[in-house]
Amino acid sequence: MSDSSTTTARPRPPVGGGGFGRGPMGGAGMPAEKSMNFGPSARRLARRMNPDRPKLLAVIGLAVISVVFSVVGPKILGYATDLIFTGVIGKQLPAGTSTQQAIEAARASGNDNFADLLAGMDVVPGQGIDFGALGTVLLWVLALYVASSVFAWYQGYLLNDVVQRTVYRLREEVEEKLNRLPLRFFDGQPRGELLSRVTNDIDNVSQTLQQTMSQLLNSLLLVIGVLAMMFVISPLLALIALVTIPLTMVATGMIAKRSQRHFVAQWKHTGTLNAHIEEAFTGHELVKVFGRRPEVEEVFRERNEELFKASFGAQFISGIIMPMMMFIGNLNYVAIAVVGGLRVATGAMSLGDVQAFIQYSRQFTQPLTQVASMANLLQSGVASAERVFELLDAAEQEPDPADPVVPTARRGRVEFEHVSFSYDPEQPLIEDLSLVADPGHTVAIVGPTGAGKTTLVNLVMRFYELNSGRITLDGIDITAMRRDDLRSHIGMVLQDTWLFGGTIRENIAYGNPRATEEQILAAARATFVDRFVRTLPDGYDTVIDEEGSNVSAGEKQLLTIARAFLADPSLLILDEATSSVDTRTEVLVQHAMAALRSDRTSFVIAHRLSTIRDADLILVMEEGSIVEHGTHDELLATRGAYHRLYSAQFSGAVIEDDETTAEGVPTPVSP
Repeated sequence: MSDSSTTTARPRPPVGGGGFGRGPMGGAGMPAEKSMNFGPSARRLARRMNPDRPKLLAVIGLAVISVVFSVVGPKILGYATDLIFTGVIGKQLPAGTSTQQAIEAARASGNDNFADLLAGMDVVPGQGIDFGALGTVLLWVLALYVASSVFAWYQGYLLNDVVQRTVYRLREEVEEKLNRLPLRFFDGQPRGELLSRVTNDIDNVSQTLQQTMSQLLNSLLLVIGVLAMMFVISPLLALIALVTIPLTMVATGMIAKRSQRHFVAQWKHTGTLNAHIEEAFTGHELVKVFGRRPEVEEVFRERNEELFKASFGAQFISGIIMPMMMFIGNLNYVAIAVVGGLRVATGAMSLGDVQAFIQYSRQFTQPLTQVASMANLLQSGVASAERVFELLDAAEQEPDPADPVVPTARRGRVEFEHVSFSYDPEQPLIEDLSLVADPGHTVAIVGPTGAGKTTLVNLVMRFYELNSGRITLDGIDITAMRRDDLRSHIGMVLQDTWLFGGTIRENIAYGNPRATEEQILAAARATFVDRFVRTLPDGYDTVIDEEGSNVSAGEKQLLTIARAFLADPSLLILDEATSSVDTRTEVLVQHAMAALRSDRTSFVIAHRLSTIRDADLILVMEEGSIVEHGTHDELLATRGAYHRLYSAQFSGAVIEDDETTAEGVPTPVSP
């Protein structure tokens, strides 16, 4: 075994984008938010529905049929109005006369307006309302509206299926992306911010697609259909109605442009606030112990105020669109009513056509108003989609080799060959490190905080990629193996315990889902979990909550050790695995660890040197380099760095100054 040069930097996790605190009072910073590019993001979101293109085509077809039936309705209903109006006028005219005679009589009496009105009508003097024809027309209108509703319902059903499948695939893709991202990415992201993108933003995308897709499609088709019918009835009135389109587009564009940045800021501040809440409530005990609640509440108020201002600005500015559209629509309605009334009076149009056109004018402005009212929702959804796309576009870890080497032997021999690594290129950490861990040996790694102990085992797990050199497991370069194959050989017990919400049995079986009940119980007995589980009312069926608050810290640590025991790895990594257990339990766990470490290579990171006295090899690390190596007795005899650490723990506090003992060891000072 050899070791090489040292470094002056201590290991620091990389920070990507913005900084964030590690403790309850740490700042939950955000990566710099790019200005939203609405068009490309909206098109990218729309392309995600391509796998359901046949259903989308069916949705469009159903929407066309529904809108056609809906658009034809007012025109036919205008015939009913004409039947009623013609019957009322015909009843007032003398029976037995012709329509031409009635017109001439009206002109002779000086009533030219009434004569013009009669000239534009198909009236029969003396005949009242034809209720048979009126009933037939109304039945046709009813049938058209019922059919339009049925097609619209089925269109909504299919569109709902398309939207939910799209969001389902998006969630799956995000989940798979998270599994492909390197640990470096998570080191630079506040958990609350990341969770906000995965949950809040995806839910907002789902809501936006659900509420806007159908309305946008129907509104577009309705505008086209209504506009065609208006030109059929009266080109002049249609041109008057068209004046509202450029006014609407200009006004909507100006308002949307101003509200766009507010929506981006709204979701940015939502993620920031979530990050702060997640951080503060995860460490709420420390917040209370150190009396920092006022500061936490102040940070919350500040970020909540920022979110309020951004949300208020976004909703208020975009909310102006709706009343503005209603105002333009009312102006259009008044103009059509006045011009249409004059044309009826002159006989240029029938009353039924004017009535139908007024209905069409309402239908024409209604979809424009709906689109305007959806502008804020659409902008909000696209802003959330862009945040999700930023996550999907993040740089991934190096892919597994196309032709991976599958290890056949499980001996556990680990070799570092001239390994160099740093979190920050400007701050070297581990340089030209070489060591060998033989099968079945226990390698203990000790050293001051920040020396690079945990970094060393993270490199073995391939959580980070090397700058240079290589690491082999049983003679195979770990980069030539699939990560799953590599990690299936490794069991890991961390200082920070992790248990999920489930039974004790399920938490132990997490190490080997195929384990039998007998194997689970054997692992529990070997790691002394069985001793405290038997005292619980529900035994192994005791449900552990998400925080693990119904078991002690030491019991949680024992459960994680039992989990590793059940996995039966060829390489075992223990990162301060006994730090949370009491002294008496530690003795029992040491015996369990001895059984667990037999016939397998073990890397043990330890601060309490009493736990690694029997290690086959002890590595002493300082600033990323191995400064000493040997057995416990050998290292004590050299009276070097390990002796100083040992003396500090067992002889009292050590104060280093310019004067040392003759052996070069700082003078121990009793407390």
